[in-house]
Amino acid sequence: MGFLDGLMGNVSEVDSKNVERELEAIIAVNERVEKAYKLIRDLIVFTNTRLILIDKQGMTGKKVEYHSIPYKSVAHFSVETAGTFDMDAELKIWISGMASPITKQFKKDTSIYDVQKALATYVAK
Repeated sequence: MGFLDGLMGNVSEVDSKNVERELEAIIAVNERVEKAYKLIRDLIVFTNTRLILIDKQGMTGKKVEYHSIPYKSVAHFSVETAGTFDMDAELKIWISGMASPITKQFKKDTSIYDVQKALATYVAK
């Protein structure tokens, strides 16, 4: 998956070492990036201790929100696949103490399953 996939809204796995270097200002001392996925400009990052959702905002993407979620705080999550007429798939993550889930939208492809599988793996640890 490459540049065109990013423009189309598809998720592509990115090199974890590059992401770790990019996030060195917010990564804890003994924390390491294990998996990372790019969704247009945003990132979904799995470290050995937490999930980090990175939302690049604005025209230039210089304003960035880092949403850090310890795995133990994930109450449950769901995947809604795309249908025949509905072109988007959704990943919803419910966090302990929050009524509404965090929602990420994916285009109609199989990449949502890769992210869901990673989330299931890390939450189960």
